[in-house]
Amino acid sequence: MAPPPYATGPERLWHYAFRLLCGLIFVFLIGPILVIIPLSFNAEPYFTFTKAMIEFDPEGYSLRWYEDFFTSQAWLGAIKNSFIVAFFSTILATGLGTLAALGMSSRHMPWRVPIMAVLISPMIVPLIISAAGMFFFFSKYHLTQTYLGVILAHTALGLPFVVITVTATLTGFNHSLTRAAASLGASPARAFFKVVLPLVTPGVISGALFAFIASFDEVVVVLFIAGPEQRTIPIQMWSGIREQISPTILAVATLLVAISIGLLTVLELLRRRGERLRGLTPG
Repeated sequence: MAPPPYATGPERLWHYAFRLLCGLIFVFLIGPILVIIPLSFNAEPYFTFTKAMIEFDPEGYSLRWYEDFFTSQAWLGAIKNSFIVAFFSTILATGLGTLAALGMSSRHMPWRVPIMAVLISPMIVPLIISAAGMFFFFSKYHLTQTYLGVILAHTALGLPFVVITVTATLTGFNHSLTRAAASLGASPARAFFKVVLPLVTPGVISGALFAFIASFDEVVVVLFIAGPEQRTIPIQMWSGIREQISPTILAVATLLVAISIGLLTVLELLRRRGERLRGLTPG
């Protein structure tokens, strides 16, 4: 995008310098991913580019590490555990976070600021502190090394994402719509499902996706709470790096990147849909 025609010389210089700086930062952040993806197709069991790969020799590339991933019982078990934990923790976090956001949006809600600070504290407190606190608390009730304990821990970590996204969606919500529904005889529950929920659905789904990603990629809390039967993909990758270095980890990382890109694409589509529903952008 070119600068406006009335821009001065320094403004034009800053315009292009700023875009160059943003491009360099983007390359710096995306560089490790650009290295991992081609290495996952390495035909040799190395973490470096071989001569055949540099010369683009087809024999230097292979899907052997992806095949190893999909045929390994350890990796398949980790996939199952990750989806089980992420699914149920996302359901709990979405339900509780949506209810909390609806309460926070009410003008008559007392102590809104302290309550909001408590709800989003898992995003602020260092994760190692949260993991240690959850470990001692769950140990008291025998929830460590159980699926329920890991699900509850990930629910607490995913709750702030739902609260923030749904609260942001409710910022532009016209509460006169609920009063109009009540004046027409709709019960509070019917008004919520017919009026409020359709308008905040993009925010709810976005928060759910954020909570799912946070649970799917979380490793610190699982190290404290989970047992061998609850080993997730990040824990399997962590163990693989420490115990048995294999390029299969690169294949898993590439698949996780692809999943993240897909989820972020869905988030962007939901964001645009939410803006259209609220009249912020033309349909």
